[in-house]
Amino acid sequence: MKKILLAFAFLFCIATPALGAAPSRIVSLAPNITEILYELGLGDRVVAVTDYCDYPPAVKAKPRVGGFTNPSLEAVVGAKPDLVILTDDGNPKVIYNRLRDLGIPCYVFKPRRLKELPGGIREMGAVLGVEKDAAGLAGKIEKDMAALEKKARQKRVGPPKSALFIIQPEPIVVAGPGTLIHEAFGILGIRNVAADGKDKYPKFSLEEIIRRSPDCLLAGQGFMSGGGIERLKERLHMLPAVKEGRICVVTERLYRLSPRAVGGIEEMARCVAGP
Repeated sequence: MKKILLAFAFLFCIATPALGAAPSRIVSLAPNITEILYELGLGDRVVAVTDYCDYPPAVKAKPRVGGFTNPSLEAVVGAKPDLVILTDDGNPKVIYNRLRDLGIPCYVFKPRRLKELPGGIREMGAVLGVEKDAAGLAGKIEKDMAALEKKARQKRVGPPKSALFIIQPEPIVVAGPGTLIHEAFGILGIRNVAADGKDKYPKFSLEEIIRRSPDCLLAGQGFMSGGGIERLKERLHMLPAVKEGRICVVTERLYRLSPRAVGGIEEMARCVAGP
């Protein structure tokens, strides 16, 4: 049922609630929303966040309302918000409906792609009464992404390089179509060897990775800590990308649709470019 609700969330969301004064008590129900709020200088207005909101470090002191897909409505109401911000890309529609039924103003952040992020920030900034700051942040993201795309295009020689981004090593889960990572590959002119996956995060066998033999292997932190990257190298030791050192671990900034994703694209570009 949750999958069905997620799939149809966009069709039923009310993008902009009717608000008077700019909201001063905000509950964020997604990590990327929390990051955007802090980037806009609104950290002092955030009164509660989800268990997964961990950036910037200052947010760790905020009260928690539970999970991303199953927040506690009692905790949300207890925070006495004058606005709850949800995302169209993850928060179940049922949560939105129940909050609205309780008379709590809600705003739904709709972007799902990197190139939709600036527009989404501008719209949310208008709702929050920080249009100027939102325009500045959105403009910087647009400028930085355009510069990365231009630089990659200018440096490109010959056919595009291929790459594979490993999300989880055991079992192996990779970034497929529809992910921010796949979109970042496109911005940099890199061919994602998992582009034909049947879902966003397909499982790959060792044999499949070897058969596709990407020019570069990238892996996100987290699962790769504590020796995970070394174990992965051992399992893929016969792959040319591993033999020639074309494998690296990057931070998880591209896991969230937030301003930090631009830095994730820069990391990816450096990895693929090599020393």
